[in-house]
Amino acid sequence: MLYGSDLLLIRSQKGQATVELAITLTILVFLIFIIIDFGRIFHAYLTLEHAGREGARVASVGGTDTDVIQRVKESAPSLNTNQITISQIPSKVGRTRGTYVTIDLAYPITLSVPLLKTVLPDPVVLNAKTVMRVE
Repeated sequence: MLYGSDLLLIRSQKGQATVELAITLTILVFLIFIIIDFGRIFHAYLTLEHAGREGARVASVGGTDTDVIQRVKESAPSLNTNQITISQIPSKVGRTRGTYVTIDLAYPITLSVPLLKTVLPDPVVLNAKTVMRVE
């Protein structure tokens, strides 16, 4: 048989469980959003690396600067290609057999977690550099 003090104890524990759930759930949701943001950053970085390799390959086999830029943008369909900054060293005129061509790409990615913006710069600028020998 439960007495009045025992009933009061049970009710207070139910409230405690609700508060613990609210705190734990808030932290868990925050961590999930941080994981999603880092996944977005990692995906953009891998895509940028791939696009840099594709552009360097076109440049190393004799493609024009326009061909290189077009290939880089085609190789990064999941990114906003208008925000990709492409720099090529050397340009088509300076590419002779045996030298190296360098493709530098930069891409800004905005964060979606407000608290993460206090720790990391917003936007985070991803850089990819690819060097290939001209054939």
